[in-house]
Amino acid sequence: MTAVAELPPARGPLSGAVRDILLGSPPDAGPLLDEAASADPFGEDLQLALYLAYEPHYRGFRGVPDTREWDLDLLRLRAALEEAFLGALREAASGADDVSAELDALLVEPVEGRGVSHELMHDGTWERMREYLAHRSLYQLKEADPQAWVIPRLEGQAKASLVAVEFDEFGAGRGTQVHARLFAGLMQGAGLDARYGLFLEFAPAVTLAPVNAMSLFGLHRALRGALVGNFATLEITSPPGARRMAKALERLGAGEECTRFFTEHIEADAVHEQVMRRDVIGDLLDREPELAADVAFGIRASVLLESRWEEHVLGAWREGRSSLRPGAPGISRPAPPR
Repeated sequence: MTAVAELPPARGPLSGAVRDILLGSPPDAGPLLDEAASADPFGEDLQLALYLAYEPHYRGFRGVPDTREWDLDLLRLRAALEEAFLGALREAASGADDVSAELDALLVEPVEGRGVSHELMHDGTWERMREYLAHRSLYQLKEADPQAWVIPRLEGQAKASLVAVEFDEFGAGRGTQVHARLFAGLMQGAGLDARYGLFLEFAPAVTLAPVNAMSLFGLHRALRGALVGNFATLEITSPPGARRMAKALERLGAGEECTRFFTEHIEADAVHEQVMRRDVIGDLLDREPELAADVAFGIRASVLLESRWEEHVLGAWREGRSSLRPGAPGISRPAPPR
């Protein structure tokens, strides 16, 4: 798992402009700001542009100077992209400000039980499993990094408890147990290249949007409530899906290097669910009750974006086609040896 990704090709004028800025050739900003306001906020061009604009805050791109992280042209364009995306998210994920009701809803498994993890558990092939892993690699290879941005924005028990959850995500002090590293081992065991950012070029907008939302919420103090809602959603909904994914891999004959990532989440996130609900959200809202609306929004937005991703993947599979953009490497390899 290398630390630096390659810059992917642009998907339109916005991602092309961000790419140019990162490479030191900033275009005229005026028309781009208008383009950002009129572009599809969930579309391929804007979502890739946002992802490219956020990545310098993480591990960066090969050939892009680290100083580009705070480039004023980049930040100006990113602000316009964020405004469009956040506005669309608020409209699409509108609802009441009842945090308890939103959290309770996360504990209810859909009656039909045919999400992506259900599909893989019952009928998954290695090809579809690898597609799933390629999608998820955009977040899982930097798992819990976006949420770490909120730590200095919290106080008291909320801060202490969120750090405790992050401590587990980062391997509880053991580098070999960092969850991102466990995911890389899962990818390698499944026959995939686990280089950081390799699948960015092949990830559709519905895959980029949930990761972009995490970065958006994490990098803005004003959205700290939404980030806490997002993190709680991930921790509460993780154990049932992780259990199904472990069963899917076992059915395919995968080894322990593959299943370990998911079995770790079954146990750890069951505890994290209570910590996030009682100690993080509870203490945060005791201190800042006015953030309830943003916490509830963060939960709804996370559920919305995950649902859009699931619909895309399942729709592609029902039609017998790949859910990734064309050319993703290693997806159709033979099954790895048992």
